[in-house]
Amino acid sequence: MTAAAALADWAILAPLAGLTLTARQGGTQHIGAAAVLAASIVVAFAGWGLLAILERRTANARDTWTIIGTIVCVLSLGSPLTNGIGLGAKLGLASLHLIVGATVILGLRRTSVPAERC
Repeated sequence: MTAAAALADWAILAPLAGLTLTARQGGTQHIGAAAVLAASIVVAFAGWGLLAILERRTANARDTWTIIGTIVCVLSLGSPLTNGIGLGAKLGLASLHLIVGATVILGLRRTSVPAERC
C-alpha cells in the first residue's frame, strides 16, 4: 500500500504535472519511479521491524511507535526541503515523504495491538 501510494503521488507529480524531481545528494540526482518504489519499501519494512521490536519489549508499543514514526517523518522533511532543486522539486519531494510517512504510520498503527489489550 505504501509503495502504491508513493508511486501514485510520483506519477501525478512527474509525468502528469511535469515536475522535474531532482535533488543534490553527492551530485544531482533525478528521482524516478524506481527510487520512489525502493525507498518506500525500505521505509515500510524498517517501520514494521521497529514496531515488531517495540511490541516485544514494551507495554505501550503502539503509542511509542507512533511518536517515533511521526518524529522521523517530520525530520525527514529536512532533506527534500534543503536538497531539492527548485521550489517544485522541494514541495514534490516533501509530499512524497509525507505520503510514505502517513501510510506507514497509519497502516502499521492499525495492525498493532493497543496497550490495554496486551
